[in-house]
Amino acid sequence: MRLTVRVTPNASLDRVEGRVSDDAGRTYLKLRVRAVPENGKANRAVEKLLAKALKLPKSAVRVVTGETSRIKGVDIDTETGSAAARQIEEWMGDG
Repeated sequence: MRLTVRVTPNASLDRVEGRVSDDAGRTYLKLRVRAVPENGKANRAVEKLLAKALKLPKSAVRVVTGETSRIKGVDIDTETGSAAARQIEEWMGDG
């Protein structure tokens, strides 16, 4: 499953904020991470945050696009109908 996220680094705490849309109508899951956006630290924080929130192993969550961008594509290894997939649907307003 691919999830598109919008990341704010240097936040006061790591958290999933929910769905946001931009002026072009694109929808993202908004995340805040404490990590700084250098040397992949924020990307690793995104992977860790999503894995913990979805109760998945860290190896099941990978930033695959947007390495140096606030908008990132994240691959999540989960099955349709799983608890993790249901949580993603809830965050994105599809459930």
